[in-house]
Amino acid sequence: MKTALVIGAAGQIGRPTVRALAQDGWAVTAASRGGSRDAAWPEEVRSVRLDREDDEALAALVGDDVDLVVDLVAFTRDHGQQLVRLADRIGSAVVISSVAVYEDERGRSFDTQEEPDGEPRFPLPVPETCGTVAAGDATYGTRKVQLEQDLLALGEKLPTTLIRAGAVYGPHCRTPRELYFVKRNLDGRRTRVLAYEGKSILHPTSVANLAELVRLAAARPGSRVLNGCDPDSPTVAEIGAMIDALMGVETRTVLVEGPPPAPTVGDTPWTLPHPVVADMSAAERELGYRPVTTYADALPETVRWLTERLREQDWVDGFPKMVASYTTGLFDYAAEDAWLASRG
Repeated sequence: MKTALVIGAAGQIGRPTVRALAQDGWAVTAASRGGSRDAAWPEEVRSVRLDREDDEALAALVGDDVDLVVDLVAFTRDHGQQLVRLADRIGSAVVISSVAVYEDERGRSFDTQEEPDGEPRFPLPVPETCGTVAAGDATYGTRKVQLEQDLLALGEKLPTTLIRAGAVYGPHCRTPRELYFVKRNLDGRRTRVLAYEGKSILHPTSVANLAELVRLAAARPGSRVLNGCDPDSPTVAEIGAMIDALMGVETRTVLVEGPPPAPTVGDTPWTLPHPVVADMSAAERELGYRPVTTYADALPETVRWLTERLREQDWVDGFPKMVASYTTGLFDYAAEDAWLASRG
């Protein structure tokens, strides 16, 4: 039986990924900081504690040889170098990257604050051959590019599939974008403001679809970069409407033609001046990939999970990483009311 080590197994992507690999016949070691198990994992899955920053602990888990390492929490060059140093003891790897690496022909990226000029920021859908930001330590996107380059440079020494995920969603997410609409509905907010006419698209990625991509890549090792997103790509306005329908509420949406009219008004976790939609044809061609779900079909589970979490505790306590990620504030209702009142 082939062996697999999944790093970050207790996270939102790790839980379905461990299950998919185990069901596909892999002997899986599920490593996470807390060493917790998911109820859906088969009994034979081995669950262990791992501090990702501990080089010796990671090396000990890899041992003399492991057929596959799936790294779901590689964010820095140091994380990539850990795998580089262990390359001669790993058969192949699958590592999660991000669509945040992309850069258009004019050098505009997710890190660029330039206002839109009417031209698409990226070719749509975005292929893996699209340019990327420069590698470095400056931002999330530049760190992911550095990680990609370091691992791809190994070539046959460590065949690595890098999956550029979009807006990942699903239960157990630490920064769930859907929280924006779910919390507003639970708070009784029945008017919302959306910048860019609610047309922003940040291509979503179900954790179930990511798990399927990992499963297929594990069976067909190679050095490659593949996009990893859902078959559907709803706008932010459509996402809000879907969540309203699932929660049984009606909301009036005020659409703003341009950017957010105030720092905390009309801005959402999906808000971008131009849509970002990933081309999935390479994954279909190289891995025989077919999505196992759509955003519309997977969304109810996420909404139920968020609703339960928000009823148990305040969002600040329940999602501290979300608070840190959106420092301008997601729920500044006073500012929103003031702006709406100013319109007369």
